[in-house]
Amino acid sequence: MMPLADIFLLGIVLYLLYKFVFNFFLPIFRTTKQVRQQFRNMQENAQNHNDPFQRSYTQPQSGPTPKKPEPSSPKNTMGEYIDFEEIK
Repeated sequence: MMPLADIFLLGIVLYLLYKFVFNFFLPIFRTTKQVRQQFRNMQENAQNHNDPFQRSYTQPQSGPTPKKPEPSSPKNTMGEYIDFEEIK
């Protein structure tokens, strides 16, 4: 059987290893993975942006197409103009 001091020392080492893995190594790993994915997405967007002809023929547009604004008469805030005749 192990002496109490060895068990205590082993517990401290395991605790420090646990803290290192979950508070230092794992966040760095996740952040690196996320940055690499964002960099890949940025490169893909740049490649698609540089070749608009190919993008329009190879990739279907996603989502609804934006509506074109309908030409409308200018808004009159004073109301409708009525031409009055002078009474003599």
